Amino acid sequence: MPEPVKKTVSAFTKKPKPQEAAEGSSVVFEAETEKADAKVKWQCNAKEIVASDKYAITVNGNKHSLTITDLTKDDASVYAVITGGSKVKFELKLVTKPALAEVPADVPAEGKPPIDATAETPADSPLQPSAEPDPTATPADGPREPDPTAAPADGPQDDESAAPTTDLPQAEDVQAPDTRQDLTGLFTEKPQTGEVTVGENITFVAKVNATSLLKKPTVKWFKGKWMDLASKSGKHLQLKEIYDRNTKIYTFEMHIIAAKANYAGGYRCEVSSRDKFDSCNFELTVHEARSSEGLDIRAAFRRTNEGGKKRSGATTSSADGKEDSGELDFSALLKKSSSFLKHRAVQVNADPDVDIWDILKNSPASEYEKVAFQHGITDLRGMLKRLKMMKKKEEKKSEAFLKRLDPAYQVTKGHKMKLAVEVADSDVEVKWLKNGQEIHPTGSKYIFESVGNMRYLTINHCSLADDAAYSCVVGEDKCTTELFVKEPPVTIVKNLEDQMVMNGERVELECVVSEEGANVKWEKDGVELTRDESFKYRFKKDGCKHVLIINEASKEDCGLYKVKTNGGESVAELIVQEKELEVYQSIADLTVKAKDQAVFKCEVSDENVRGTWFKNGVEVKADSRINISHIGRIHKLTIDDVKPEDEGDYTFVPDGHAFNLSAKLNFLEVKIDFVPRQDPPKIHLDTMGRTAESTIIVVAGNKLRLDVPITGDPAPTVIWTKGEKASSVKRDGEDTAGRTSSWTMQDGKVLTEEDGRVHVETTKGHCIFTIEGAERQDEGMYSVVVRNPVGEDTADVHVKVVDVPDPPQAPRILSVGEDSCVVQWDPPAYDGGQPVIGYVLERKKTKSYRWMRLNFDPYPDLTYEAKRMIEGVMYEMRVYAVNSIGMSRHSPASQPFVPVAPTSEPVGLCVDDINDTSIALKWRPPERIGAAELEGYRVEYCKEGTDEWIPACEGLTDKTSLIVRGLTTGDKLQFRVRAYNMAGPSAAATLAQPVTIREIMQRPKIWLPRNLRQIIVKKVDECVNLVIPFQGKPRPVVSWSKDGEPLTSSMASVRNSDTDTIFFIRKTEMKHSGKYQLQVQIENVQDTANITLQIVDLPGPPVALKILDVWGFNVALEWKPPKDDGNCDITGYTIQKADKKTMEWFTVYEQYRRTHCVASDLIMGNEYIFRVYAANLVGLSPEPCNTKDSAYIQKTGIEYKPPSYKDHDFSEAPKFTRPLVNRSVIAGYNTTLSCAVRGIPKPKVTWYKNKMDISHEAKYRMLSRQGVLTLEIRKPCTFDGGVYMCKAVNECGEDIVECKLEVRSQIVKEESKTQK
Repeated sequence: MPEPVKKTVSAFTKKPKPQEAAEGSSVVFEAETEKADAKVKWQCNAKEIVASDKYAITVNGNKHSLTITDLTKDDASVYAVITGGSKVKFELKLVTKPALAEVPADVPAEGKPPIDATAETPADSPLQPSAEPDPTATPADGPREPDPTAAPADGPQDDESAAPTTDLPQAEDVQAPDTRQDLTGLFTEKPQTGEVTVGENITFVAKVNATSLLKKPTVKWFKGKWMDLASKSGKHLQLKEIYDRNTKIYTFEMHIIAAKANYAGGYRCEVSSRDKFDSCNFELTVHEARSSEGLDIRAAFRRTNEGGKKRSGATTSSADGKEDSGELDFSALLKKSSSFLKHRAVQVNADPDVDIWDILKNSPASEYEKVAFQHGITDLRGMLKRLKMMKKKEEKKSEAFLKRLDPAYQVTKGHKMKLAVEVADSDVEVKWLKNGQEIHPTGSKYIFESVGNMRYLTINHCSLADDAAYSCVVGEDKCTTELFVKEPPVTIVKNLEDQMVMNGERVELECVVSEEGANVKWEKDGVELTRDESFKYRFKKDGCKHVLIINEASKEDCGLYKVKTNGGESVAELIVQEKELEVYQSIADLTVKAKDQAVFKCEVSDENVRGTWFKNGVEVKADSRINISHIGRIHKLTIDDVKPEDEGDYTFVPDGHAFNLSAKLNFLEVKIDFVPRQDPPKIHLDTMGRTAESTIIVVAGNKLRLDVPITGDPAPTVIWTKGEKASSVKRDGEDTAGRTSSWTMQDGKVLTEEDGRVHVETTKGHCIFTIEGAERQDEGMYSVVVRNPVGEDTADVHVKVVDVPDPPQAPRILSVGEDSCVVQWDPPAYDGGQPVIGYVLERKKTKSYRWMRLNFDPYPDLTYEAKRMIEGVMYEMRVYAVNSIGMSRHSPASQPFVPVAPTSEPVGLCVDDINDTSIALKWRPPERIGAAELEGYRVEYCKEGTDEWIPACEGLTDKTSLIVRGLTTGDKLQFRVRAYNMAGPSAAATLAQPVTIREIMQRPKIWLPRNLRQIIVKKVDECVNLVIPFQGKPRPVVSWSKDGEPLTSSMASVRNSDTDTIFFIRKTEMKHSGKYQLQVQIENVQDTANITLQIVDLPGPPVALKILDVWGFNVALEWKPPKDDGNCDITGYTIQKADKKTMEWFTVYEQYRRTHCVASDLIMGNEYIFRVYAANLVGLSPEPCNTKDSAYIQKTGIEYKPPSYKDHDFSEAPKFTRPLVNRSVIAGYNTTLSCAVRGIPKPKVTWYKNKMDISHEAKYRMLSRQGVLTLEIRKPCTFDGGVYMCKAVNECGEDIVECKLEVRSQIVKEESKTQK
């Protein structure tokens, strides 16, 4: 389990206490602050209290009081007093006034409470303070006996509700959170502050509604500020998670099992889901287990039933005869006795404000026992021992620190904080710790300063991560403080602006706040706005800019809109007006004749307004004779072939507007009188004859009924046919070409009938043809022929069966945006016999089963832009076709697609290189890629003065650079590059100005590598390969020369490119040594570089080796250097000797540098010959140089005559090899002046200040070691500045050196520690 949190520092020296009062009385709460000018606020139920007749607030220096008069039941609540970062809560309870007659006789006298009036709750009962006191309990009630049948978990008994509340812990914390339910965040239920008794369990519950979340929420539990409790799960802590699929609510539980005293403190619950975050703070109070019963000493000595287990607080009966079995539990006895004595001490000590430690500190040793007796102290020896340790600790602390850190500091986010301590020892080193970890200097974040006894830690640009505990450690002592980082309030930089829009327009309310990523709250008329499923409101956040978007504003959206931050608010009014429609041309009355055309025409101001035509109150539908058109602002109703039934009142009603336009159609009837010559059969239809046709429209599934009035005498025979015109119907017995259907009726009886759905009947003067449930194949030409002996008549009727359209094909996604897409589809193969008036679209997420309709009115076009989608979520689309009959079945779903936004434009487009026919461009990737993967880049160019952009290459390139070739020299071109992803091209990144395609003159420059700037040494037969880069445009002319002569191909090989030249010798020879010159030239400008090549080889043998002298066991040799040194210096010689008898060679000297030597340690009686090899950088010479003569070592006695040398005079005058240096130092810090001198004999040194001898002054200390002279000045002051001189003297001469010393005064800056 986590460690207990550190106790916070209170700004109150005296805190208000919970009180009880009767109704109608007054009560006073008092508080005292540390600072006299502290601002204090009083609250009731988290609402600020303002001075009024009810509440009186007084301030007297640092004393503050709140007086509440005329108390009622509503005043019984939780109050709080706040100053700075401290908040103290207290409670006011109301009690009823008891009648004097009801006071029991055994009530104790005033000031003497009953013995068990402070009885505690049982040890296994959780401490749950009641919100209101028991109305039946009064302060005068005596203690009640606990109910033996009541369970321990029933909570406090009646006597506790009447007991004084002064012993209850006061709720105090620094910036204590308000734990009321605030459901504006992710929490639907927040964990509440709780209390528990030691050894009991408690559960904290947090609930999160995941309906509007895109990702499963993640919950973390913390204790204090940083301790994550997920790693502490185990026996005493369990974390659980429950998900309800029906309500989509996550329930997170934290179970604390067998609570301990150190579990108390502040806790925090954090929930996060993608870019959403919320947190809640709560407290846990742990009470000690207390027993309301007295100590039973006999119960403690009873034996337990199981060895090793401790007995619980409740006593058990031993009537089962097993009292002598088990083990004695002495630890339980000790615990009970200490608890019993503790309760006794609490009962005896009635004053809770008395501090025993202060009394013992201030009392002499002779009065310790008296104090212990007065205050009920039983363990006086232990308290005195602890008091002694406390005194030692205080003395120890005072030795290390003269001035300690304050208990707490507060700083505003972004400002700097300076912590200062004063130590006793000015030379001591201190360490600074943050949350127990040592702080190391990193950059400019932390600055450590040491000025005299003061030690400073400066924290620059404080952030929330700097909110921690800081300690200063000196040896084993340390002082600690808390740093609280306060976030500055978020203010509104740019306020909302009032807007007036028309109905249906888009509204954007925009404000700018002072800090990026700040949370704001939007309200309309005092009600908070949220993002609902209808996407009515959208909230957009772009850095410091916050935008509220209202799509298709309506009258209901009028009102006051407010945006709130924790540092301000802004209000704007939105007015939505209806569009007023103006009539430019109204419809006029018409009078037409039969077969003529009638046209009603009107013109309105808004071309987007649709309308409906009515005839006598019935909506007019378009058909083959009636045409309804809407072009721009003009609406037309055209009636072809006017009939008498077309006469009536016609009205045009614009959609969404409360007025109409009316006109009347008058039919002019022309009567034609004729006299029939006879009574042949006659079909009385409006369209008769063999040339005219009548069209009947029927909806599929409905009944088709053709009622034809006929006359004729005698009654004619009626023949119905389908598939041919009446003019082609043959008489009986004649064949008809093609397939037709025929139905014959005579004397009211059906002679032929092919289909059971077809019914033909006749009445007097009528012949009725009926088809039940018309189908699409029933469409066609129907002919009726009536015949009698007098003659015949025919008529043709065209039947058109109309139906809903076929479903369109699967729609195609043309393009996608950040929250939109453009979808296209083809018309249905069959329109149902009626024109398609529009389409209805639906969309859904691929992982969902719910389709959402995008438009409710038919959309006439074949391309639609769907908006208000979520970027990165996969969708599908489908389409319905709509005609005048109804809506088709839905089309197949489109291919799944993901709305993504194009990337931002590429960054940093610039010209990398250019010549006469090509240009090299480079750029950086876009700053924002988005949810889709970047597909590539496209580079285009445009000639100045034209608008045609030409792709620079085929397809897309995935690189961030491109060389465009094949350009015309002299053209002035503009270039641009765009990034492509699934959503299409981004905005174009364009060069600042057009570029002329022409080689740019660049001065030639040779970049000679550093290793080629010195002599290049190569051995014979080695390879030489030198690569030398250069620059220049156009391509420079490269030339090599050796020793002033042009370089030939036989000497070396040279290869040149646009950017470098290669010098190559496959096998070197001695002739290749020399000085080579490289020259690059463009027109009259050139640059040169010199390279020296040295070819070396083995040297030749030395010459003229001879024996100069032989004495004793020594031989003196001399020779001359070789004639051929191998083109490099001779580094030494190797001398060898050989006995003439054996001729075995032994080396005498190796890498010997002189040309003469002495061979020693030769053997008497032997004859020696010598040889010498020359050596250089390459190696030894191939052949040696041998002596012509030999040297014989005589065996006789040898006299050695040593040479005489003249003694050398080593005396030298003094000379300073290192002078004094001018210095500038700070006063109070030791400083030294140093110099170095040499001289033989050892010179005498004298120091001077301003030409005054300071050798005998105690302030200065002179040191001399190995010729290094040091003058130490101890803690110099400003008067110690001046000219210092050091003088060295011996018998050979003297020398002087001097310098200037400046001593600056010490300046200590103190910062004010006043915290606002």
